[in-house]
Amino acid sequence: MNLSEVDWDFEAAGTWPLPVKIATVVIICAAVVFASYSYITTDQLAELEQLTAKEKTLKTAFEIKQKKAVNLQDYREQLAQIEDSLGEMIKQMPTKAEVANLLVDISQTGLASGLEFKLFKPSGEIRKDFYSELPIHIEVLGNYEELGLFISGLASLPRIVTVHNVVILPNKGKKLTMRAVVKTYNEGVQSSKKPAKKRRKRR
Repeated sequence: MNLSEVDWDFEAAGTWPLPVKIATVVIICAAVVFASYSYITTDQLAELEQLTAKEKTLKTAFEIKQKKAVNLQDYREQLAQIEDSLGEMIKQMPTKAEVANLLVDISQTGLASGLEFKLFKPSGEIRKDFYSELPIHIEVLGNYEELGLFISGLASLPRIVTVHNVVILPNKGKKLTMRAVVKTYNEGVQSSKKPAKKRRKRR
């Protein structure tokens, strides 16, 4: 078969030899498949990749939630323990009526330890979320053992007392000067009052 003798005009395609007709059909089919892939399959593959990534994200989120669900009882028990501990700590906070007595207890603990007070200055109440801090600035003079007895005595008081910003400086002989902020706490009461609504004026 001499291809130079074939009339390549599509209007004369019916006269083409059978092998040429087959080859032409194959080429046209290949072009259609390629076009379909380019305009349809490519978009579908991109969408598939997005869905695959979303599936991984959802699967990870599901696994995290599943672990939380499995450990839910443990979390509840931990929460109950925390609430119990918080309740015990709140019980150890002095009421406002007990604060004056606690200040005396702190001072007496220092004197009983053999310390000499140079400063004992309670500051104003500092409100927090559900409690209030009552800081007391102190400066005491004594030896190492007496300071240790004082700190130990504060820890053994029936109410919560903590010591902060401790600075210890040498003094005459074996004496030491300790400056610190002693804090105690009481339970803060959130105000339940709501702002009054404005009354509409009657015409």
